[in-house]
Order: sequence, then C-alpha cells, then structure tokens
Amino acid sequence: MKHEKRLRKRWRVPKGVGLIAAFVLMCAAKPLRAQTSTVNHAAFDALLHAYVVNGLVDYPAFARDASFARYLASLNAVQEKTLDPQERLAFWINVYNAFTIQLVASHGETRSIRNIDKTFGVLRLKGPWSNPLVHAAGRILTLDDVEHTMIRNEFREPRVHFALVFAARGCPPLRSEAYTGAKLNAQLEDQARQFISLSPTKNRSERFALLLSPLFTYYRADFGTTRLELGQFLAPWFDGDQRKRLEKGAFVIRETDFDWTLNSQANARLP
Repeated sequence: MKHEKRLRKRWRVPKGVGLIAAFVLMCAAKPLRAQTSTVNHAAFDALLHAYVVNGLVDYPAFARDASFARYLASLNAVQEKTLDPQERLAFWINVYNAFTIQLVASHGETRSIRNIDKTFGVLRLKGPWSNPLVHAAGRILTLDDVEHTMIRNEFREPRVHFALVFAARGCPPLRSEAYTGAKLNAQLEDQARQFISLSPTKNRSERFALLLSPLFTYYRADFGTTRLELGQFLAPWFDGDQRKRLEKGAFVIRETDFDWTLNSQANARLP
C-alpha cells in the first residue's frame, strides 16, 4: 500500500486511475528515439555500372542520361541528421564523386579537369574545386567543402582518399558501384587494395624505397604524422621483407608522377 502511494505521488497519478493504466499512458507519451535511415543510391549505382569500366568514365553518357540529373537533385533532399556515421560517410563520398562527374560532363571537358574554370589559360585559385556547385542535404557547397569539411574534418578516415575521385588518371579508380553504409568498410578496403597493391605506376616498393602517389604527400597528416606511422598504415598491403621494413619505418619515400589526364574512356582509346 505504501509502495503504491509512493508510485502514485512520483508519477502524479490522479485518483481513480489504475497504476497499470498510468504506466501505459506514460510510455506512450514518451517520444520515440529518432530512427536512422538510409539513402537510396540505386540510380547512381546503375549509372556507375553502365558507364564506368575499370575506373574509366563515359562522361557524355552521364550527360545524356536524365536519371543522372534526377539522382543529383535527390541528394539535396536528404536529411543528413537521420543517417548513422557509416551511411553519412557513404552519402558524402557519393556526393563528391557524382558532382565531379557532373562538373566534367556539363563542361564537355575531354582532356583534364584542370582545364575547367581557367582564365587566360591559367588555373584560377583552386579552380573547379572552389565553385559552389554542390547541392546536397539542403546545403550549397564546393567540392573542397565536401572533401575537407564534410568528410575529412568529421570522419578522420584516411581510406576516403582511395574513394574520392577527382576525374584524373592519377587518382584511385572510380568504383563501378555506389558506396553504401552497409558495405562501406569492405568497399574502402578494396579501394585501398586497388590503389596501393594493384597500381604499380602509382604505388610500389623498390628495395628500401617506397614510391608513392603524391596523394600520400598532399594528405600526409591523414596517414600519419611520422614516417613510422605512415609505414604502419601501408604495411598491411605489402608482403615479406618490405612489410617488415614498413612496420619499422625503415624506408625512404619517393614520389611517382601524377597523371592529370581525364579518366575518360575516350582517353583510354587514344594511342
């Protein structure tokens, strides 16, 4: 009896209302926790399957396909706050890659993304990466905003550099599928393998030297502030003695050349 009185006082239950009924009403009145959602990237996935082969892009096909324009428009309606971290990161990677394709396709560029937004033949400031052309999650952003603010600053995930493709042959290959939260870790691991282990013109080892893409220099802080940390990051993608040297930081670094040629299927057919 005393216990019942205490509960009635704590729950502020009026006379004539049973405790069980009061408990049910209290539970119903409590707001439900916001549920996470996913973003439908099926249209982009289909486009990538159709128009990207071995990392090379058919940009005119993207320009002609009305479903690409609809997909880009759909990105602006996404409620970012409803996404869990994996889904959110996958979303921003797709945003970056999709609007980069749109940038090249809309300008009809055939040689290099760096030709876009030149003034008198000179690349202006950061060129196309500083234009507010991205409309996503209710924001207007530049490609630099997406990469550095929405992705690098928030997620601290170095493998994103193997997924973000800024339309150059020197980049990691553009994936022929969209990124999703459910598959993101496996996709990033595969992109790392493709870029580090299977692209010898960009990354390879030669005895005590490690020949690396300039991406590792430009984004050095993301992979490790010391040579030892960089080596330990890269070690899983190497074997044998080279792997041991990387784990100990016993190597020198040399840069490979970065190819700014557009990663188009048309360029791949040129002699």
